[in-house]
Amino acid sequence: MKSVLPALLLLLASPAALAADAEFAINIKDHRFEPAELRVPSGQKLKLIVNNQDATPEEFESHKLNREKVIPGKSKAVIFIGPLAPGQYPFVGEFNEKTARGTLIAE
Repeated sequence: MKSVLPALLLLLASPAALAADAEFAINIKDHRFEPAELRVPSGQKLKLIVNNQDATPEEFESHKLNREKVIPGKSKAVIFIGPLAPGQYPFVGEFNEKTARGTLIAE
């Protein structure tokens, strides 16, 4: 007789525990965000992977998203966001604000 424990655990797990956060990625290259504009779904949690391809660190900062994170050179960071209401959420690379600018657009 097969064990029913795995099936029972799946039934008991909440839908939120089974659902993975939507995953999006942006790069930092030459002190710029690529893409500079990223469209994401509104109303759900997001996993943003920031890949800093530059040799120097950069700080991802967004007052509207209430997020701030230093990403060392040649490394990646994960930033969890949301759920977001529809709208635009600007962000900057604080160490290179003149060039490192972007916007998350939740729709």
